Amino acid sequence: MIPVNEPALSARDLELVADCVRTGWVSSAGTYIEAFEHGWAEYCGRKYGIAVSNGTTALQVAARCAGLGPGDEVIMPTFTIMSCALAVVETGATPVLVDSEPRTWCMDVDQVAARSTSRTKAIMPVHIYGHPVDMDPLLTLAEQHGLTIIEDAAEAHGAEYLSGRGSAASRWRRCGGFGALSTFSFYANKLITTGEGGMVLTDDAALAEKARRARNLGFVPERRFLHYELGYNYRLTNMQAAMGVAQLERFPSIVDRKRAVARKYTEGLCGLSGIQLPAQQDWARSVYWMYGLVLGDAYDFDAGEAARRMKAEGVETRPFFLGMHSQPVLREMGLFANEEYPVADRIAERGFYLPSGLALTDNQVDEVIRAVRKVLA
Repeated sequence: MIPVNEPALSARDLELVADCVRTGWVSSAGTYIEAFEHGWAEYCGRKYGIAVSNGTTALQVAARCAGLGPGDEVIMPTFTIMSCALAVVETGATPVLVDSEPRTWCMDVDQVAARSTSRTKAIMPVHIYGHPVDMDPLLTLAEQHGLTIIEDAAEAHGAEYLSGRGSAASRWRRCGGFGALSTFSFYANKLITTGEGGMVLTDDAALAEKARRARNLGFVPERRFLHYELGYNYRLTNMQAAMGVAQLERFPSIVDRKRAVARKYTEGLCGLSGIQLPAQQDWARSVYWMYGLVLGDAYDFDAGEAARRMKAEGVETRPFFLGMHSQPVLREMGLFANEEYPVADRIAERGFYLPSGLALTDNQVDEVIRAVRKVLA
């Protein structure tokens, strides 16, 4: 079975983790945490990085730092992972949804202004499967109305966006460098993995300090075990950060490999009719975190059946996200009643992604292409 994702760890990863074991710095303090925070923040064009235990906790810390609370609304895509809605609902705020843009599968930014009300406090753009959201319209709207941008870049390590298009000030910016707060995940299937792990990025010193307190039970520098506010234990370990440091050293080659795999898939599948392959807008440089495809209406089976047929060919796949408006736990909370998001529904039903891990070999990519062509013949 060709797995849908398998990380590619190196001798350097083992070397730095072993250094933590050898020196005894295995918990939530140590030089690798600081090096990882600084290195990743600098790579993304940020001033401060705050490492946390995973991408979900990164969103929770960011939501708290943004001051979300009951009565506030946060505009986000329906087509995303549950972590996004969880971070908002946990604060007492309300998620407000927009549909997907059909080419990139990211949030349809043209719908955001119409969903904004006097209660809107933040916008949460989520870069989907490695492709950036069209950020400029959101940044403009946020500036006009005093809204906070909480950028979820968990699927877009190294992806780039052409900001300021059409002006002399246009420039390529890396995902994770937008808005007041941005978040990352370093789960095992991400371009950088620490097993589990995440990070909050910001350029605001006060927000950075607030995030550090929030991840560490609300501890303050003046006195150990003195608490002015409640916090979480969302700390990353030095051993995990050591893996991040090792992979950051070779990160350009990681991005190159993801794009090479995507090119190979596209070359092998572009001749198939009736399927949608990942698009890349001219203002984006995707990293193809997951290489997805969407079945057209000509096929009389959905993504679930496609997955079963691919498994029979020895290839593991994954279905696309289910929209937040379809989640029973959120509907039972009285959210999203009678709301419809046809693009998200369609890609959730007919979309799935192929093996996309960094350990994937060229021969395995060829096998996956063969399997797809057979299943869709």
